[in-house]
Amino acid sequence: MNRIAVIDFETTGISPGQGDRATEVAIVLLERGQVVDRFQSLMNAGVRIPAFITQLTGITNAMVAGAPPAEAVMADAARFVGEVPMVAHNASFDRRYWIAELARAGVPAPQPFACTVLLSRRLYPEAPSHKLGSLVDWFQLPRTGRAHRALADAEMAAELLQRIQHDLRTRHGVAEPDHAYLMGLQRCTKAAVAKLLARHAVPQGVLSAP
Repeated sequence: MNRIAVIDFETTGISPGQGDRATEVAIVLLERGQVVDRFQSLMNAGVRIPAFITQLTGITNAMVAGAPPAEAVMADAARFVGEVPMVAHNASFDRRYWIAELARAGVPAPQPFACTVLLSRRLYPEAPSHKLGSLVDWFQLPRTGRAHRALADAEMAAELLQRIQHDLRTRHGVAEPDHAYLMGLQRCTKAAVAKLLARHAVPQGVLSAP
């Protein structure tokens, strides 16, 4: 089953290694380019949210005070994802929180992560910016809600991922730009991108509809 889970966290800071915690998680489940399910929850990690984070995200201490415990939310999120490979915009950030928060819940985090920042840099070097909101506007993709809330950002990242996969099929002739292919492309040096794309292209007219 060709599924990908697109995830976004809102957090109290930039590093779980420095004691920062997740305050919200959202996951959009795609199957063959279509949204088939969503998961979203605030979470109470027992830490205070700095004022500048509340200003950025709109998530307040009162909101997380009434939310489920972080460990329970993360256990539910892990069950929702299962073994499905994952994607995030700036995946190194979300992967760190995925691993750290699941570790606190006593749950392993084996899922590989692909990154739409790295992929967009490989495929669209001409883009004015590779920030999520900038790419969404550049491609004229739908904005699904307030930026810096987990579900809106996960849905926008899912839209971007679908655009990347569409362009790989239609512009570059990649028949099956699945998660494994995306992982290979993001690891590729910029100089080697054209060669990788050419190696996986199929003759025109052979591609199935995107």
